[in-house]
Amino acid sequence: MNAAAEKLALVGKDLPPEPPAVDSPAWQTLLAARYDGAAVAQASSVARAREAVAHADDAVLNAIYGPLCPVALDEGFAIAHLAQSLDGRIATVGGVSRWLSGDEDLLHTHRMRALADAVLVGVNTVLYDDPQLTVRRCTGRHPVRVVIDPEFRIDGSQRVFTDPVAPTLLIVAADRAAGRRSLGQAEVVTLERGAGGDLDPIAIRRVLASRGLHWLFIEGGGTTVSRFLRAGALERLQLTIAPVILGSGRPALQLPVIEDLRDSLRPATRQFQLGSDTLVECIFRG
Repeated sequence: MNAAAEKLALVGKDLPPEPPAVDSPAWQTLLAARYDGAAVAQASSVARAREAVAHADDAVLNAIYGPLCPVALDEGFAIAHLAQSLDGRIATVGGVSRWLSGDEDLLHTHRMRALADAVLVGVNTVLYDDPQLTVRRCTGRHPVRVVIDPEFRIDGSQRVFTDPVAPTLLIVAADRAAGRRSLGQAEVVTLERGAGGDLDPIAIRRVLASRGLHWLFIEGGGTTVSRFLRAGALERLQLTIAPVILGSGRPALQLPVIEDLRDSLRPATRQFQLGSDTLVECIFRG
């Protein structure tokens, strides 16, 4: 095993997956392109990954995931995902979000986890949803799980801290860590606060990259994704829009107020149908 492949193994991605509910030869081809392309940061390896993706036998899978697979080991890449209603809500006022989007989007989420070195969520997502953040609906390696909790609010009873199926990192503001190095099965990682008192998304990406975690999937919630977007720390943003109107609830994105539409973000986009949901992918870089 070469050094790059050993690095991938050390971050916990090669744990055996649970039996998949949905799979296909095309997905296996895409996974091979992702893992082979990331295993060696050389142009020839990436070229082989792109060629493998081009021969995937499912046009939809190839279109959605093909451009996301051939990312070299040391190339930083962060993509966020939110499921929202037609009126831009990701949950009710009380925080209920299961299940806003359909089964196809849930499968998509698991596939994105399988492609990632690490999956990131904010503390509220863990408190409200208690997610496992593992790969279960498709073939793939479990990513490292990262929980961002600046104020150290979490108590460690949630599943990501009690099951050992994949490594978990808890990112906490240094002034709140009180010398703690672990919480349950998770390692506590401390960061100094940024200028506004929050943890800087760029600093989070930097500390994860120092651990070999470059390809990041930011799964929620809205506050966490908004902070990464506001900091310019996303290469791509995926919004899955469900044909539902809530009329109230928690907004998907919260960005600084603008007075002129010329100041709005206007990324290139791709669109795909996931059952009755529509996936819109915004491309900022990469």
